[in-house]
Amino acid sequence: MSKIEIKDLYKIFGASPKKVIPLLENGVGKETLLKEHKHSVGVNRLSFSVEEGEIFVVMGLSGSGKSTLIRCINRLIDPTSGKVLIDGQDITKMSSADLRKIRREKTAMVFQNFALLPHKTILENAAFGLEIQKIETKKRLQKARETLEIVGLSGYENAFPEELSGGMQQRVGLARALATDADILLMDEAFSALDPLIRKEMQNELLSLQQKMKKTIVFITHDLDEALKIGDRIAIMKDGQIVQIGTAEEILQNPADHYVREFTQDVNRAKTITASSVMRDAEAIVMERSGVLTAARQMKRLGFSSLFITNKNGVLCGIVTIDSISALIREGKGDLRSVVDSNIQTVSPDATIHEIIPLSLNSPYPVAVIDSNKKLNGIIVRSSVLAGIAGETEE
Repeated sequence: MSKIEIKDLYKIFGASPKKVIPLLENGVGKETLLKEHKHSVGVNRLSFSVEEGEIFVVMGLSGSGKSTLIRCINRLIDPTSGKVLIDGQDITKMSSADLRKIRREKTAMVFQNFALLPHKTILENAAFGLEIQKIETKKRLQKARETLEIVGLSGYENAFPEELSGGMQQRVGLARALATDADILLMDEAFSALDPLIRKEMQNELLSLQQKMKKTIVFITHDLDEALKIGDRIAIMKDGQIVQIGTAEEILQNPADHYVREFTQDVNRAKTITASSVMRDAEAIVMERSGVLTAARQMKRLGFSSLFITNKNGVLCGIVTIDSISALIREGKGDLRSVVDSNIQTVSPDATIHEIIPLSLNSPYPVAVIDSNKKLNGIIVRSSVLAGIAGETEE
């Protein structure tokens, strides 16, 4: 079961929102609905799920409906129609008391503008969510100290918000959200008010925290680079609808339409596309116990001038070239292991093209893609690297 499920969700702003849903279903556009019917579309029949422990990024331009969506997830805004399920419970049908319980125990929100209380200390701000839950003072302050330490703010407990930089204030907001031990973090443009360098630091901080805490995070942003960096999956919104959902690589390699293609055209693909996306199958391969003639026939069949050599378990040993094989044949020798060159460049499947480029340029051989057990997964030739950067599929 997914942590969050959204089913046929609508949010229409206006005097009679439910009456205009059939118009949307019949293809009436957002602009027409506003101009002729005086209703504004925030969310237009969205359905998707967020898995436990996932960072699910929702991105789009201003007015796309992303901030409306995140507020529907915890019912800060009541949906017009549809379902929002958290751990299988539909919060759109909950009483006010049950909804408050969900907000206090299962979800926490981090806002763009920090939302700190200026008259409270940093420690008191971090503990504020627990204060709302009526947790006794000693326990909530201890928990707040722990979360401030997690976000790197030990020593600032007695300071006030105005004494901290923007990045430090946002860390307090994050500590306050973490202090409640909520399963789900809802982050609405949480880093967009920060300077670029501080923003990058906070992105790294979030990824580091996620490695340890495994929260389910819905992260709203208008910045594609930010989405590509932190998102396990990304949903791109336009006019209240989701145009495409996928991983960073899926969206960059296979944009759903012209809108997504234009949206992603200026992305530095070298820092996003990974080895697993551009590698070729490892067919240029023989086992180290194979004979020289077997290797020669394989080279001829494939039209390759080199072959990777593995042991019986698929672990990479090195590479042999057509010249070394030819020399063995001339000398009447049959042991491949005598000419295996182990001086080859290797990368993991999740290495980026940015990391692969210098290895490819400085090696006479293709780059080998190996897993954590050193088994050969595939090979990367220079043309594959160039195709990946260009956003093309190599034929």
